[in-house]
Amino acid sequence: MKHSTNRQTRRGRGPARRIGRSLAFVLPVVLVLSGTLAVARVNWSGTPSSPVLTASDTSASGASSRAGARAPQHVLRDKLLVELQEENPGVALTHLQQAVNDRPSLAKHCASIARALGKAAVRVHGPTQAQSYARPVCDTSFASGVTTANH
Repeated sequence: MKHSTNRQTRRGRGPARRIGRSLAFVLPVVLVLSGTLAVARVNWSGTPSSPVLTASDTSASGASSRAGARAPQHVLRDKLLVELQEENPGVALTHLQQAVNDRPSLAKHCASIARALGKAAVRVHGPTQAQSYARPVCDTSFASGVTTANH
């Protein structure tokens, strides 16, 4: 026979169940907000926003300066831009092709480097002369850079 008292049963509404339900609603909200705030707080530009570095920043900057401060594709691009100004875009494109052949890891950056060369060629030599240096290095990205620099 069942008693009609207010006795709590195992599957009833005890304090553990109420706390569990509250956490089930509150915990996802807290996790989303903390994740959003963490992502918003990160400096995605890569340049330090304040002159004071944290301990993790100093260890990371020390490691990057030992390993070379700049990525190989940026060093190559800058070297080729100097060659373009000192000689001509044809020499820079030839050296770009040679660099990609020597280091296949640079192939994924070839198009962006060739476009940068095309834009620089327009600034240095004008659109007509710059277009005369176009060749199929990196899927005609040089010509694409020349075209976008004109607009």
